[in-house]
Amino acid sequence: MPLSEQEQRLLEEMERNLYRNDADFVHAVGGVRGRRPNYRSIVLGVLLAVAGIGALIAGVALQLLIVGVIGFALMFGGVLLAITPGKRGATAPAPAEPTAGSPKGKRSGGGFMDRLNDRWDRRQEGRD
Repeated sequence: MPLSEQEQRLLEEMERNLYRNDADFVHAVGGVRGRRPNYRSIVLGVLLAVAGIGALIAGVALQLLIVGVIGFALMFGGVLLAITPGKRGATAPAPAEPTAGSPKGKRSGGGFMDRLNDRWDRRQEGRD
């Protein structure tokens, strides 16, 4: 069931507030929508992991410690390569805010949470 226009506007406003107020959280969770995975690194990582598992099993079967350690390192590196996001296009700019004439970049008016955030900022700066 699609969202109504009012619900879509409310969702967009919530996203803008999230980008504006919790940029660190958005960055930590990977809040960029529509980013495509890097299939080349995923395939290369899976191949390295499979090769590492093979080397690990061969090291155990042949009782060669160095081959097993190298196999484990290959497997670990392959998994890391496969699950790590790519560097290109990792961050996208936050959505544009409709309030352009606010003084010193501060939020003017706004909702309840914006006012609370402003009060908190003033307290931290020692102005209140």
